[in-house]
Amino acid sequence: MNTATSTPCVVAARPSTWRQFYSLTKPRVLQLIVFCAVIGMVLAVPGVPSGAQLQLALTAALGIWLVAAAAAAFNCVVEQKIDARMRRTAWRPSAAGTISNVRTMGFSALLCALGSAILYVWVNPLTMVLTFATFVGYAVVYTLILKPLTPQNIVIGGASGAMPPLLGWTAMTGVVAPEALLLSLIIFLWTPPHFWALALYRVEDYRKAGLPMLPVTHGLAFTRLQIFLYTLVLFAACLLPFVLRMSGWFYLAAALLLSAGFSAHAFALWRHESDAWARKTFRFSLIHLSLLFAALLIDHYL
Repeated sequence: MNTATSTPCVVAARPSTWRQFYSLTKPRVLQLIVFCAVIGMVLAVPGVPSGAQLQLALTAALGIWLVAAAAAAFNCVVEQKIDARMRRTAWRPSAAGTISNVRTMGFSALLCALGSAILYVWVNPLTMVLTFATFVGYAVVYTLILKPLTPQNIVIGGASGAMPPLLGWTAMTGVVAPEALLLSLIIFLWTPPHFWALALYRVEDYRKAGLPMLPVTHGLAFTRLQIFLYTLVLFAACLLPFVLRMSGWFYLAAALLLSAGFSAHAFALWRHESDAWARKTFRFSLIHLSLLFAALLIDHYL
């Protein structure tokens, strides 16, 4: 008796609709946004927060998360064709065509309206206005105007990405304080070296997409130098919370170590044209910002 064996064809299952919608919100980016906003909330409150303050912080975090998620989904629609041409983003449901633009825009509008309502009613109008302004700054000013127009897009557009600590601070206090602006300044200066490190090893994607990113317009060597110079300026900015007595010795030690590490990675990248060093620098930039703000949190309670 002949026995024939066949290998079944395995077809990768498409993610559920809800999972696809969730991916449009760029969850990993959202985690860092909300984390930085929460640090702003914590630093705005002297000592241990009360139950009412914790409830306010959770409500504000939810509202900020919803509006930021709306901006990410809107960005996916605007950059649908660009995303489809880039290996890094071609998998997105908007780029792959598995979710229509109409549904994505409706999803974005729903999240933005819900998040804005939560912030206006249960937090304060100032936080709602600033959060919505961040939505416009990222989804419209940066994505539609700056990104396809100038290689300094990430520098100018970084202002909207630097807003989370300020949003968190105003959620708890109802005012724009200098301390919150300093936290935003750190993120503002961190953004170019972080993003340009990514652009270095994705330069062909950006060239194919027709985007004037700095490595495309000014070359790899110039971009590597800019990354290193920015980390030096960022190094100085990261020391300001200690200089201005926002934080203590624990934060200073963490800021020195992390900023020295970021600058060392950027220096190695400057001296060695290598995708490997670009990846290492990009990954360390994420560690730098996450641990720096975590150090601010720990130092606040020491």
